[in-house]
Amino acid sequence: MVEITFITNGGKVVSAPPNSNLLRVSLKEKGGIPFKCGGGLCGTCKCLIEQGLENTDAVKPKERRHLRPEDFEKGYRMACQTFVNGDIKVSWQSPGTKLP
Repeated sequence: MVEITFITNGGKVVSAPPNSNLLRVSLKEKGGIPFKCGGGLCGTCKCLIEQGLENTDAVKPKERRHLRPEDFEKGYRMACQTFVNGDIKVSWQSPGTKLP
């Protein structure tokens, strides 16, 4: 099992099987990552992997449509497109505000 910490949601910690989709885990465990479409079309689920970026899978083409190369360098990903293979800590902006 991998451990996912939802920093913005009071540091809530949940366990999930390896290769779990980050947004699906957030929905199932009430992690709180905001979303609208869930399919990589809107970019609403942009989040920051604050620890454990190396435990996520490769960046997907849909993410490249919404995020810039410098975003990826800082650790930003789209939760709906990200699969987790080890422990991570993730944060995001509340709905209605934009991450830089």
